[in-house]
Amino acid sequence: MKEIEQKIKDLISEIQPYLNMEGGDIEFIKYEDNYVYVKLIGACANCEAQDNTLKDYVLSMLQSEIPEIVGIINVPL
Repeated sequence: MKEIEQKIKDLISEIQPYLNMEGGDIEFIKYEDNYVYVKLIGACANCEAQDNTLKDYVLSMLQSEIPEIVGIINVPL
């Protein structure tokens, strides 16, 4: 489990520069029951496209490297 968490953190750190360019960020909260919990910060927290960003971009990238991930959940501020 710790190996998967570290891999998730590494992958999220690769995503962060792209979100930072838009004034936002993403923070890893936890990995539990094959779900990744994150918190969108800054411009991403209130963005209308946050669901698309999470599911189409972040989740698909995570699943391409860690197939056992079944979903991603945004933990509100």
